[in-house]
Amino acid sequence: MRLLIIRFSALGDIAMTVPIIDSLAKQYPHLEITVLSKPFAAPIFSQMPANVKFQGADIKQYSGFTGLLRLFCKLRKEKYDAVADLHDVLRSKVLRGLFFLFGKKTAHIDKGRKEKKTLIRAKHKILRPLTSSFNRYADVFQQLGFPVEIKFNSIYKEKKGDTTLFQDITGVPDNKHWIGIAPFAAHKGKILPDETIATLIHEASLHDDWKIFLFGGGKAETEKLEAWAGKHLNVQSLAGKLNMNQELSLMSYLEAMISMDSANMHLASLTGTPVISIWGATHPYAGFMGWKQSIQNAIQVDLPCRPCSIFGNKPCWRGDYACLTGIRPESIIQHLEKVIKV
Repeated sequence: MRLLIIRFSALGDIAMTVPIIDSLAKQYPHLEITVLSKPFAAPIFSQMPANVKFQGADIKQYSGFTGLLRLFCKLRKEKYDAVADLHDVLRSKVLRGLFFLFGKKTAHIDKGRKEKKTLIRAKHKILRPLTSSFNRYADVFQQLGFPVEIKFNSIYKEKKGDTTLFQDITGVPDNKHWIGIAPFAAHKGKILPDETIATLIHEASLHDDWKIFLFGGGKAETEKLEAWAGKHLNVQSLAGKLNMNQELSLMSYLEAMISMDSANMHLASLTGTPVISIWGATHPYAGFMGWKQSIQNAIQVDLPCRPCSIFGNKPCWRGDYACLTGIRPESIIQHLEKVIKV
């Protein structure tokens, strides 16, 4: 049987499919699985079981209905028996709808939009843990007749990544504690103030037996990371120096990653690395905590207005982003010391 899985969107959302798809592939080895996603996501699927194939599709090349029709015609040649839509947006609805019209079994994710609205509304907020995205993904396969018991530790199984992929840039793991800091995210509501980040990096650098790696990308982020790293001997910016395969391999050697609610939280989680996650406008209760990460390592400020956004992309109701300015670097360092047991 041939199964097509559709999930585009941001890297973090795509990364959250990995534990489910990996478990699915192992439990149903007769399934021929194709993951249709954005091309940049290919590295996180490179360690999948042999019955999983990744297919990248640049959505810009398939814009509008006619573009999606071209993509469908291309996919139809692969003779899929069923389609799992893990995205449920207009483009994926069109694709699965076309497959349905041609007699293929389809199922799609229930994103829980109504209950998420009760979590972020200003008045009469209902603050409770919602179904995780991992379980929402698993429910789709259950609908198709493939219940999944999620068993996943790391994309590297019980091992770690290949040190030769990054050692020319970072050196090899030594007797120091390797720590990652990923201080950026896609939206302002999920990013600590620059002053807080700078102090956090400085406080971490005071530990001579720690080696700190800064993760990020893009011109503005790279400039900031390089400036912060340049002030400390044991801090190194990796922005623009490693590709995703190399970053994932390096992450598997970190004792901990400090990350905003962002893709790096999920990438580190896929390598089995403990993550100290920072939450501002968003909240772990929305179901986007990294795989197997502890709520005890989620740092957040309790405010009656939190959470005010699922993705962190809405303006602050208060205007001061107290959910982020209220997080102190010392608290993050204390969490870090507990995680790496120093």
